[in-house]
Amino acid sequence: MAELSELVSQMEAGELPLEASVSAYQRGSELIKYCAGQLDKVEQQVKVLDAGLLKPYSDDGKDEAQA
Repeated sequence: MAELSELVSQMEAGELPLEASVSAYQRGSELIKYCAGQLDKVEQQVKVLDAGLLKPYSDDGKDEAQA
């Protein structure tokens, strides 16, 4: 995320020449895809199976008490 944030800052400030801007845009696209993939993985990890339906994980202790 830090690298992506730095790329965005540089591009918004106009600090990069055209070729570097294109490269930064491509790298930013790769980073966004990576972050989205990581987010999907984490979302799948926090879902629990309940009566055949996926629902968001709840950390209130009720799920563990019922199991």
